[in-house]
Amino acid sequence: MVRRTKEEAEQTRRDIIEAARRVFHEHGVVRSSLEKIAKAAGVTRGAVYWHFRNKAELFFAMRDDAFAPMIGFTDAILVDPAWDNPLDAIEASTKAFIRALNDTAKFREVFEIMIIRCEYVDEFATIEEEVARPALEFFKKLEAVYQRAQDGKYLRRGISPLAAARDTWAFTSGLLHLFLGSSRGANISLAMAEEMITAHIAMLRCCADDPGCRLRPL
Repeated sequence: MVRRTKEEAEQTRRDIIEAARRVFHEHGVVRSSLEKIAKAAGVTRGAVYWHFRNKAELFFAMRDDAFAPMIGFTDAILVDPAWDNPLDAIEASTKAFIRALNDTAKFREVFEIMIIRCEYVDEFATIEEEVARPALEFFKKLEAVYQRAQDGKYLRRGISPLAAARDTWAFTSGLLHLFLGSSRGANISLAMAEEMITAHIAMLRCCADDPGCRLRPL
């Protein structure tokens, strides 16, 4: 009986998170009340408060529910020791991220909520640092991989790992905004996005005529 009660409580929590994603995406975060979310989940408002103290806590639970499996997947690509060239890992990981946005409705909707449908005012005015945390963690991972690329003489000479990480961070952020806006006329297809990623990484690869390049012909 205790186990069943715990399972039911966990299912209710999952239902609330799913309902929050649907309501946030349809109405925007500011105009979404816990009462609306409770109604969409088929539970009482008290049940929502049993699992989440406020809308901000529910917002982060929704984000983490979508992000955790995808971050684990793309991180596994990024740090996979099977890659001879770390730049290939960055390219593959970034393409996997964009493909996930294209193929997984829940993942895309959560990004749309965070970037397009959330105004950081009222109770959300003080949480921008936490909202930005995954992006900052991504930046640190990028810098570490670019450092390995430089150590292995794969990174273009004259570009530091820090500068390369900043460049890719800015590029990915811009591509994300364009890709999410494709339904509103930006016209960025998956194929175009992948082509842009290939071109971006190509500009960071060492030149074959660079004496210090590992890929230089013998």
